[in-house]
Amino acid sequence: MSRIFEVVQAMSGQKNCIIIPTPYLDFFAGDQQPHTLGAILNQLVFWSGKSDLSDGWFYKEHSELASEIRGVSAYQVQRLVKKISERWLPGIVEITQRQVNGTKKTHYRVDGDALIAAIFPTELGSVESQNRKCEVAEPVVRNRITHPVESQNQSCEVAEPILYTDHHTDHHKQIQNPCQSDEPTDEIISPDELVLAHFNRTTNSDYKAGKTTMGYIRGRLAEDYTAADLILIVDYLTAKWLNDSKMSDYLRPKTLFGPENCAEYFEKAKKWRESGRPACVDGKWLKPGQSADAGDHSERDAAYLRFLGRKLQKKNPSALEEMVRGEASKAGVRASRNADYAVSTWNRIWADCAQRLNGGKAA
Repeated sequence: MSRIFEVVQAMSGQKNCIIIPTPYLDFFAGDQQPHTLGAILNQLVFWSGKSDLSDGWFYKEHSELASEIRGVSAYQVQRLVKKISERWLPGIVEITQRQVNGTKKTHYRVDGDALIAAIFPTELGSVESQNRKCEVAEPVVRNRITHPVESQNQSCEVAEPILYTDHHTDHHKQIQNPCQSDEPTDEIISPDELVLAHFNRTTNSDYKAGKTTMGYIRGRLAEDYTAADLILIVDYLTAKWLNDSKMSDYLRPKTLFGPENCAEYFEKAKKWRESGRPACVDGKWLKPGQSADAGDHSERDAAYLRFLGRKLQKKNPSALEEMVRGEASKAGVRASRNADYAVSTWNRIWADCAQRLNGGKAA
């Protein structure tokens, strides 16, 4: 074990007071939870120096780590430790199951020399080393939604957006690098705002970024869900509920991102994605290659174009068309900015009205 790792180990982790070394925070800066990941790594490094085993393995319950760093659950610790060992420090922070007095316990081992090489690389490929000539004084902290820096940064020709984010407020401060760019930079949007914007666009809603709404989204992001995970949940439940008159009212942030059901929705959403994102018709998922429009809907589709003013009006429209036009106007179909929502809503209203006119029988 190198002397430098022994020094880092000595200043890492305590039982009653946790001080997170800033190199840990810099290392995890590309993640949404650099402080939590840094705190967990901090404790793992600390306890690795307390092991009595010659091979460096030590065991620690997830609940114990959670109680030490505070503010997280044992389940969150389990997910974050897995992220550290598989995504950030594979082969450096190792995890295995070993028997202790006849009971399986989670054991950890930290490769000290490899950790130092990862935390303090000899040849930095980071933005700081690439932009050394740009004389940027502030440390670069990236939000996971920002775009990666292009290789042109080496010649200081691209201005890299730097985002300082406080995840407990709506305050975002963007600072531009002194280097000038001929290319326009994309607007930076935080993960919670990205999820809400996608939700509103997909469900044709207009939820504001208020404390309650954003609280549900931020709560799940704090549990290590990514914005892409929550967007997948939106797509899945929109496909399932949007055209269901009984369930469409449940398409709201509280339902989708509430702590009670989010995990279940996410697991089902992943299976839905693996199945090719099938459409849902009359409460049933279509099979691969199966069309949602099995019948002749020429009258319905022509009526929709007349409703939008894209086709000449009939002198004597059918009772069904008049009924659907009235219902669609109330539903805001014509004013909708989401074409997919408008079409699917029109089709649903058409089917509902046809069923009513037929005395309850499906059209």
